[in-house]
Amino acid sequence: MDSCRIPANASKCSGTTMECFMVLSTQAQKISIGILCGLFGTMCVFENSLVLYLIFSSPGIRKKPSYLFIGSLALADILASIIFVCSFVNFHVFNEAGFSKEVFLLQLGGVNTSFSASLSSLLLTALDRYLSISRPSEYKLLMTRKRAWTALAVLWVTCATIAGLPLLGWNCCTLDSSCSELFPFVDDNYLSGWLCWVVVLLGCIVCAYAHVLWRARRHVAYMEQQQAQAGKQNSRIRMDVMLAKTLVMVLAVLMLCWSPVLVLMIYSIFGRLSDRLRKVFAFCSTLCLLNSMVNPIIYALRSKELFSSLRRVLSHFRRQLKAPEESPEAESSHKSSVIET
Repeated sequence: MDSCRIPANASKCSGTTMECFMVLSTQAQKISIGILCGLFGTMCVFENSLVLYLIFSSPGIRKKPSYLFIGSLALADILASIIFVCSFVNFHVFNEAGFSKEVFLLQLGGVNTSFSASLSSLLLTALDRYLSISRPSEYKLLMTRKRAWTALAVLWVTCATIAGLPLLGWNCCTLDSSCSELFPFVDDNYLSGWLCWVVVLLGCIVCAYAHVLWRARRHVAYMEQQQAQAGKQNSRIRMDVMLAKTLVMVLAVLMLCWSPVLVLMIYSIFGRLSDRLRKVFAFCSTLCLLNSMVNPIIYALRSKELFSSLRRVLSHFRRQLKAPEESPEAESSHKSSVIET
């Protein structure tokens, strides 16, 4: 195992072992974490996979850049759930610490890439909504599918690059610098930079959504005054407002789930965390999975297009189930049973 500095308050650790980061001390805590991760992770993968299927199985939906960004969000949540649950449970519940520094940083990079891509997808969706409301006549020219795919490619490459910096050498072992109290091998300066980037993303998302809702309310007020033009255009404005409110709900859930984790990360940079706070951080980390699980539920409840697509899928599934019962063989067997009776 590579030698590097361990947290100063980890008195129970000796040498450079990773056991000092395994903060769950009782079997009850490990079982609780395992149940939460298993439940949230399974539901998250199922729900977001369903969202991806609904988007890309419907030609009318998958052509819209808005839903390409939502599909990117669902994909990021799926990857984050799988990588996070496997690595988190393996480390904190089963206490597996036999892997190398490179393997751990690779897992951490995968989690950071996925969660960062999820947050960045929300930012692209907010910008998409901003363009659709602020410049509706030019929206289709400005936001094409090609530009949407290009933006998504830049997004994922950027997130992967930033998340991979510790693996590429920006870690406290290679630099012989101060390590984070929350993550093995992670340099405090890198964690500070990553937190600043996340805060900037959140700030941009909040500003974009606030401007979207402000412009949407102005559009609705204007259209209500134009009684002669009420109809299709007014309906389009209501759809934009509804989608904007949906994304604000997603952002609210994101803030509620991520705030405890971010606050503890920031606190760990400027002060020392007690063992109790580090246990709280471990449990708060599962809220990130809860956020990924709630997002698809919000889409299903708020997006009429996705909800209609879901209804079509369920109706098709019911017809497939009823088909064997209505087949000639089933009908003949039913008649023979009636005759015997």
